Amino acid sequence: MDFVRELLRFMWVRKKFWLFPLVLMLVLFGTLLVLTQGSAVAPFIYTLF
Repeated sequence: MDFVRELLRFMWVRKKFWLFPLVLMLVLFGTLLVLTQGSAVAPFIYTLF
């Protein structure tokens, strides 16, 4: 949790607001990969890419 807080503070202080959508998309894709690992939904997810 400290890493997230530090990352948000970095973006706020350095005015790097354009990084927020990139980080959000990486987190969403990572969560999607973790949740679909070994499940029956995986073949349908792979057709999206």
